[in-house]
Amino acid sequence: MLLTITTTHTPATDLGYLLHKHPAKHQTFTQPFGQAHVFYAEATPERCTAALLLDVDPIGLVRGRKARTAGQYVNDRPYAASSLLSVALADVYRSALNGRCKDRPELVDTPIPLEATMTAVVSRGGEATVRRLFEPLGYAVEVTTQPLDEAFPEWGESPYCTLTLRATCRLADLLTHIYVLLPALDGDKHYWVGDAEVEKLLRRGEGWLEAHPEQAWIASRYLKRRRSLVRQALAQLAPDEVGTDDNDAAEAKEPAPERPMRLHDQRLAAVMQVVAERHPKRVLDLGCGEGRLLRLLLRESTAADIVGMDVAHQALERAKDRLHLDRLPERQRDRLRLLHGSLLYRDARLGGFDLAAVVEVIEHLDPPRLAAFERTVFAYARPKTVVVTTPNREYNVLFPSLPAGTVRHPDHRFEWTRAEFQTWAGRMAEEHGYTVAFSPIGPEDDTHGAPTQMAIFTQIAEGHTA
Repeated sequence: MLLTITTTHTPATDLGYLLHKHPAKHQTFTQPFGQAHVFYAEATPERCTAALLLDVDPIGLVRGRKARTAGQYVNDRPYAASSLLSVALADVYRSALNGRCKDRPELVDTPIPLEATMTAVVSRGGEATVRRLFEPLGYAVEVTTQPLDEAFPEWGESPYCTLTLRATCRLADLLTHIYVLLPALDGDKHYWVGDAEVEKLLRRGEGWLEAHPEQAWIASRYLKRRRSLVRQALAQLAPDEVGTDDNDAAEAKEPAPERPMRLHDQRLAAVMQVVAERHPKRVLDLGCGEGRLLRLLLRESTAADIVGMDVAHQALERAKDRLHLDRLPERQRDRLRLLHGSLLYRDARLGGFDLAAVVEVIEHLDPPRLAAFERTVFAYARPKTVVVTTPNREYNVLFPSLPAGTVRHPDHRFEWTRAEFQTWAGRMAEEHGYTVAFSPIGPEDDTHGAPTQMAIFTQIAEGHTA
């Protein structure tokens, strides 16, 4: 398997300092499963490419194991970019991965143009899965699928692809993302996964994994779906509270019967309060994700028809698993439906609902798509009540780990102030025949307000005016 890293930073040969590998030398490093070779395919002031080539010994990989099968010797897995490459990367590029450069320390924190290419990357979820993992981190992603056999195209595609990532970023960040996400894409590891892997995931994921939209999926796959380890990892990550620091994480490990609700749980509780007040019979969760609100609706409401809709097939599959649809009593199962669909297109299935919840969705839409969403929900579907939550940008300054001027999540297209949100909501209400009321969610600051803002739209009955 091969990993190449290219830069056009000036001078490009600075890459040698960052990697702690001289461009004029070919170096070999012994690994438990073979050898890792580092060499430079090109090294000029304008362009520099370092290659890490892993030469796997499949016999040595299984030597010493008690159970030996033919499949251990005759398969393609040892040559796929997976945990083997991550282990080699951590050994060979240890200083670069840890953000250290003795000779040129200023380079460590300098974003430079980088391009990383990996061959034979496992992509069983297809190109869409690869993109969902890397694009939220700011990479331009190029995926080239590989056929099972070029001579027999009718056999279809193999589960492998060539992956190229491009970004202007710190080299340490690029290596860290590759180190974590390659094993997650593979969903397997060549060594025993225990508690130490949780600590490794949290350490390498610090600063980005807690805000990644596929956080739970990454943790599950990185930890080989060992539920106890996955729960342990997710309990220490705070996806909805960007400002969590090390002290908060330490406190989260302590048993606390009156532990404060996480911000996302407070959002869901606020929506459920509206449900409790209005007693809707038909409820729609737009952008339902993994089904957290749906679970509360099944358990705490009397709604006879509960529908969750999401554009991501995988999110709906996870919702099915989390809600245990196959094990629900028939009466409960009949109350719930999951729909695959987009919020950007008119959909007859969305008509006739008493209440629609849109929790932390609109900020992921750029202006043209936001306009399409407005028409879909307010002009066509027209639920009697619409509950919308979105971040309050003014509150961002209170998150100590959030750099000034940035948004809370890399996929957010915007974050509104309270005035901007109220202006938008007022326009929606006026144009589509609703009244609107506002409510803060989360701890309120005297100057900056609450971290989340909520608008509750109520349809004006025919013959009445606001």
